Amino acid sequence: MQEFKYMKPIRGVLSAVILAALPTTIFGQAASPQLGGVLKQMDTASKNFRNATANFHCDYYERVVRDTTTQQGPVYFQRQGDQMQMGLVVEGPQNKPEKIVQYKDGTLQMFEPSVDQITVLHAGADQAQYSQYFTLGFGGSGTALERAWNVTDLGTETLPDGSQQVKTDKLDLTSKDPASKTFTHITIWVDPTRALSLKQVFYLANDDKRTCNYSDVKLNGKIDMKTFEIKKNDHTTVVNR
Repeated sequence: MQEFKYMKPIRGVLSAVILAALPTTIFGQAASPQLGGVLKQMDTASKNFRNATANFHCDYYERVVRDTTTQQGPVYFQRQGDQMQMGLVVEGPQNKPEKIVQYKDGTLQMFEPSVDQITVLHAGADQAQYSQYFTLGFGGSGTALERAWNVTDLGTETLPDGSQQVKTDKLDLTSKDPASKTFTHITIWVDPTRALSLKQVFYLANDDKRTCNYSDVKLNGKIDMKTFEIKKNDHTTVVNR
C-alpha cells in the first residue's frame, strides 16, 4: 500500500488531501447571479449542521507514473464548539482497516494497524489551514467559504447519494492565501440545503489529481466512534512530525 494519499505537505507538512488546471477563462468569469443564493443557503444550513457520516471513494492520480490509487471507507465530520473534527477509515481486503485517520483540535493522527504505528502531525499556527482542507464542504457556511476562497459558480449538476438523486451546485475554488500553492484549484459539488459536498476534485500544481465521492450521507445522527477509534498499546510506535 502506498503512503496514505490523504496527506502530502501543506506548507511542507500535509500531503494531497483528496488533484491540471481548467482553462484560464473559467477564472475570469464574472460571478453568476445564483452564487449569492447558493452561499446564503449554505449559511442557513450551516447553523443546523452538527455532524455528518458517509462512505467515501477517492481516486488519486499520479501523473508521473500515470497510475491511480483508490481508497474507500467510512468517514465522519463533526462540529465541536467552533471547531470541526473528522475521522476516516481506509478499508483494505475483507473491509479490515488499513489506516485510521483522526483530525481533532489541530492535531492529525494516522494509525497503521499492520505496523502498529501512529504518525502525529501538529497543525500549530496552520490549524485554520488544516481545517480548511480536511473539512472542506462539510458544515461550513457560505460566508466562510467566500472569505477563504475565490468562488466561481459552474452551474448545477445532479449526483447520486445512495438511492436518491441530489441537485448540487458545482463551485470552483482558488485560495485567497498567496502562500497556499499546494493546489491550483479545487472543485466541489455542494448540496447547499445541507451544507455538505458530494464530490471534490483537488488539482495539484504537479498535475496530480485527487477525486473524492461521498455517498449514503447521514446528517445529524449518532456516530459510532468505535469505528474510528485509534487503539494504542505499549508496543505502539508513535512518530511526531
